Amino acid sequence: MPSPLARAVAFGAVVLAGTCGGLIGWAFVDLQCTGECGTWSALAALVGALAAAGGVGVVAHLALRAMTEWQADQRRRRAAQERRMRRNPSA
Repeated sequence: MPSPLARAVAFGAVVLAGTCGGLIGWAFVDLQCTGECGTWSALAALVGALAAAGGVGVVAHLALRAMTEWQADQRRRRAAQERRMRRNPSA
C-alpha cells in the first residue's frame, strides 16, 4: 500500500483538479452567456468539476497502483537476493 503522504497528495490532486474544472466550466458558460445564466453556469461548473476530478482520479489511482507494484517488486528482488546470498555466501 502506498504511503499516507502519497495517498494525501493524490487526494489533493483530485480536489485541485475538481476545483479547476469547476472554475473552467463556470467561466466557459459565463463568458458566452448574456442575461441570467446562473443555472447554466452552475451546471457547467458541476460538469467541469466532475470531469476533471474523474480524469485525475483515474490517473492518481493508476499511479498509486504502479507505486504499490513497484514496491512489491523491489521486496521480491531483495528477498531473492538474500536467498542467493544464504545459499552462496562467498558470492
